[in-house]
This record gives sequence, structure tokens and C-alpha cells, in this order.
Amino acid sequence: MSGAPRLEIDLDDVEHNTRALVGRLAPRGISVQGVTKAVCGNPSVGAAMMRGGARGLADSRIENLAVLRRGDPRAPRTLVRSPMLSQVDRVVVEAGTSLNTEPVVLAALSASAAGHRDRHAVVLMVELGDLREGVAVGDVVDLARHVGALGGLALVGLGTNLACQSGVVPDQRSMDELSGLVDAVERSSSLVLPVVSGGNSANLGWAMTTRSVGRINQLRLGESILLGTDPLRRASIPGLRLDACVLVGEVIEVKTKPARAWGATAQSAFERRPRRRGRGTVRQALVAVGRQDTDPDGLTVPDGMTILGMSSDHLVLDVGDHATAVGDELRFGVDYSALLRASTSPYVTTVEHRRPDALR
Repeated sequence: MSGAPRLEIDLDDVEHNTRALVGRLAPRGISVQGVTKAVCGNPSVGAAMMRGGARGLADSRIENLAVLRRGDPRAPRTLVRSPMLSQVDRVVVEAGTSLNTEPVVLAALSASAAGHRDRHAVVLMVELGDLREGVAVGDVVDLARHVGALGGLALVGLGTNLACQSGVVPDQRSMDELSGLVDAVERSSSLVLPVVSGGNSANLGWAMTTRSVGRINQLRLGESILLGTDPLRRASIPGLRLDACVLVGEVIEVKTKPARAWGATAQSAFERRPRRRGRGTVRQALVAVGRQDTDPDGLTVPDGMTILGMSSDHLVLDVGDHATAVGDELRFGVDYSALLRASTSPYVTTVEHRRPDALR
């Protein structure tokens, strides 16, 4: 096993969670794209999602899509962040589909696709209230006609994204509005839009309880697959595995220390009020993992332990009665923020594993 800190990813759990969600959504006519951005386009994770029934893989970084292509050139790949104008040539090469909002970018994609003698698929993103990416509702039909006239591009659908920027909850009203826009685009043109991408893991509650999904036939799922949780309330999803991703850190000091600091105090290195409270002493452990590695607010510590603080390179724990010693490894659950930061830290090694019986 690699040293610490390391991020351990159980590929069987990723496959299980994907298969469970695919199975629940399929009867409602909704397919799944597996989103790998929280694990930096890890190709082993992407392969597990595909084994679990995902129809394709999606990521927000073109660099990650390139890694996924090398891992499995046959897996359909979608860029889920609006393309940077400076990267349109790479987008055409690395992504079969991209989500778009800007006419100038669409024109550049058209020119690049024509230069590559290729055809690039486009999903137009619609702003439905979360105030991140998206075309205004009133501009969708005209922009769709514009895309339809551009060489090298194929308008394949509409999509939206909610709950990421402003926490706006996907509901029947917003999903019905997206479905209605698809109908309007098809009525105003000769186009048929096979992709209606309703959103992300935050849409699962709606998708599993609505009486009608309308035209919605795709969700882009990352957090629910990787962590087994619903992003709206960070609640666990029944039947999914919650520990597919675990952060492991090594203990570098264990000492009994006063519960409170002494001396005049000001702001800490990260301008946060100290977490330490109480009287007497605590049995304190330092773990060699810090804010350069993960988000302390996104960690779940072992039962009986408490986080006292975190600096750049140290996690400070009250370990209580645990028989913790220098050199021990401690395992921490992660939320989406902690997972994302651990995946992108150059100091954290990612280790994927499968159970032996799953390899037969």
C-alpha cells in the first residue's frame, strides 16, 4: 500500500453505486453520465462507472477528458464546463460532446470541427435560476437555430444545471420548463433533440418521485456515485455505499496537552477562531494532512475523535481514549469538497482497488 496521505477509492463500490442508480432511473427513461471531475478524470473510476451502466463519461476539464480517452477511447466523453475559447481545438479532439452557451465559442468550435473534418455534438445549457452557466430562456430558440446552421456542429440537445452555485432545488416547474423549451426548439426547426440533460445528482430526489419526467432523459451524476450522497442535504441515499472514497493520514505526534491555548491570541494562520474549548487536558494527535491536501470541514473522523484544528500541513485531533500511536494510520470519510481537494493535491496519492472476487 502507498504511503500517506492517500486517497483510497474502492472501484467495486463505485460500480455498485453506478449500477444501483442506473437501475433506478432506467424505468423512468433517464440514462446516466458518470462525472469524474472530483477524481481528476481517473480512468479506473471512469471504467467502473461504465461497468455499472453509465452511457458515457463527463468532466469539466479537457485535461481530464484526455486522460479518460487514453484509458478507454471508446467511452463517449462530454465536456460539462463551457469550452474555453483558447481550447476549442482540444475540445473537438477530446470530447465528442460539449455543453455550450456562447455564440463566439460555438463559431470557433464549428471552424475547428470543419478543420478536423469532424462533427462535434453540442448541448445548449439553459439558465433556470441557479445563476451559473446558461442561455436566457427567451434566447434559446434563436441560438438553437444558429447552431443548426453552423457547419461541423450537431445540436443534439438542451440541458441545465441547478443547485451548484446558488443551491436552487430542481423541481417540477424547472424541469417542465426545460421540456417545453425542447418542444419549442423542435417545432421551430427541423431538428430532433435526443438529449435532454436535466442536471446533476441534486436532481435525483425529483427524478425518483415525480409523476412525469417530461422530456428529461439524462442526468450527470458524480457525487451520488462517488459518495452515495444527495448533494441537496448531504444525506445518504438508501442502498448506496458511502465509503467508496476514504482519505488516509499518518499520525506524527501524540501528546497530552492543555485543552486551551495560553497567551494573548489573535487570528490564526487561516483567520479562523480556535475550535478548542473546555478545561483540563486532551490527548492530542497530529496527523500529516493539511489544508494543502483536503478540506477539514469535509472530513468525518473516527468515532470518539474530534477535530481541534487544521493548518497547512497538520490536522489536530482530540483522540480521546483511542490507543493512537505515532506511525498509526487513521481513515477519514470525505464529502465532495474534501474529495475534490484531496484528488487535486500533489501531496495525496490516489490508490484504486477492487476485491479479488470482483476480478474473476
